[in-house]
Amino acid sequence: MIKIILAEDQKMLNSALTMLLNLEADLNVIDSFTDGQIAWQQIMRQQPDIALLDIEMPHLTGLKIAEKINAQKLATKVIILTTFANKSYFEQAVAAQVNGYLLKDHSSEDLISSIRAINDGQTIYDPELVQSILSEVANPLTRQEQNVLQKMASGADTAEISTSLYLSRGTVRNYISAILSKLGARNRIEAIKVAHENHWL
Repeated sequence: MIKIILAEDQKMLNSALTMLLNLEADLNVIDSFTDGQIAWQQIMRQQPDIALLDIEMPHLTGLKIAEKINAQKLATKVIILTTFANKSYFEQAVAAQVNGYLLKDHSSEDLISSIRAINDGQTIYDPELVQSILSEVANPLTRQEQNVLQKMASGADTAEISTSLYLSRGTVRNYISAILSKLGARNRIEAIKVAHENHWL
């Protein structure tokens, strides 16, 4: 039996997740909380197999709980379950050595199978989030080039980009040329397509 403590501050979701997980013969939510500080105290006391944590909670965030579990070297495995596909949150979670970082928009079957796999020693990070983070790191454009590309994607022409970003038209053309070169694009439409595919827009 996999013993789970759930910390989720949305009461309806907390109750729904508790009932859902308890329907599985090998899963047991031994306690659930809407307050991060109380959840941490009970994780220390009960030392469950899995701590399933939301990020934003009163008094103590899920990430802070994860850091404390790591610092105390508890055997409890940590799964962050969140709506936030956020680079900063993800980096903090990795630094805290969480065992899973999952987004709430996936199916309950995915969550249940991930809990079992993580309990067996696997580390699971949401693949779409990881791809998004890697793409962001690999973005070859400077901040100003990204600004110009954003304007291009909204349909602005050179003159409109020049006006909105307070740049000369020649400077805008130079930025566009650099964008096309860095993205390996033949024209603006291709550049915008490449940027969208890599989550740079």
